Amino acid sequence: MPRPVPQIPQPGQESVWAYPRPPRVERTAKRIEIWLGGTRIAETSGAFRVLETSHPPTYYLPRTAFETGVLSPAPGASVCEWKGQASYWTLSSGSKTAVAAGWSYEHPHPDFQDIAGHIAVYAGYMDECRVAGERVTPQPGGFYGGWITAEVVGPFKGEPGSLGW
Repeated sequence: MPRPVPQIPQPGQESVWAYPRPPRVERTAKRIEIWLGGTRIAETSGAFRVLETSHPPTYYLPRTAFETGVLSPAPGASVCEWKGQASYWTLSSGSKTAVAAGWSYEHPHPDFQDIAGHIAVYAGYMDECRVAGERVTPQPGGFYGGWITAEVVGPFKGEPGSLGW
C-alpha cells in the first residue's frame, strides 16, 4: 500500500498529518452549529475538538448546546482504543430523525476526561454543520466523524485507498 503524501498547508491551515497519535483533546472557542429538520438544533462556543493523525477534527459539544428534546439514547456501543466505550444518540428535529448519528463517552479514559458526556455528531447525517460560520464537509468513509473545513488539509483517512493507513 503506498504511503500517503501529505498536502502542504497554506498560511492559516493545519495538516492532519501534524496531528498526534494517540489523539489530543483541545478546547475551541469557535462557534459550532448543527442543523437538522430545517432547524438549528445545537450551538456553542464551548466545544472540544479531538485531533488524530490523518483525521479531520471531531467536535464534541456540551449536552447543553443541544435544543431540548433533540437527543435520545440509541442502541449500541463501540470501543475506541484511546477514549473508551462510546454510547450512541439519535437526533430528531421536525420531520427528520437521524438514528445513532451522535456519540459520547460518558466515562472516557483519563486523558479524555474533558469530553466526558459531550456529544459528537456525524456531519453527513445532519442538514448542515458549521465551524465559525463555514459549512463543513463530512470525513469520507462513513465510519469516521471528522469535520473538514478549509482550515485543514489531508489526505484524510476514509478516502479511497486509505484503509491501510
